[in-house]
Amino acid sequence: MKKFLSLFAAGLLLTGTLFAEAFADRPTTVDKLPEAAQKFIKTHFASSELLYAKVDDDLFGNDYKVVFADGVSIEFAGDGEWKEVETKRGEVPAAIVPKMIRDQVASQFPAARIESIDRDRRGYDVGLSNGLELKFDRQYNLVEIDD
Repeated sequence: MKKFLSLFAAGLLLTGTLFAEAFADRPTTVDKLPEAAQKFIKTHFASSELLYAKVDDDLFGNDYKVVFADGVSIEFAGDGEWKEVETKRGEVPAAIVPKMIRDQVASQFPAARIESIDRDRRGYDVGLSNGLELKFDRQYNLVEIDD
């Protein structure tokens, strides 16, 4: 019985290791990203120096992450649509941020700049340089301010 349990435990460990290896992050190049991601990078970050790009394989598909030397990082969904843009101390390009969100930030927080934006099916999360995080629904209504 002890032998069986030892073999069973070893089998689980091996399976877990192989499974984790199969779904690990791996390096890639920008030209291997989905077309939409390549176009997004060329449009908004053409002059930025690429540090690395990686693909995150998981059970439900791939996600991609691109990091530039200036600290900007972009996450893309499997279809190449952007999910998150984050800067270290810079500003997210205005063309990425929906106009209604830009206008609200400019009117309510004129001294702040948008340092990150994250979008999902519920709406947008916007990080400001003053430390505030704003949450917007899909209709661009400000629904929460978190400090």
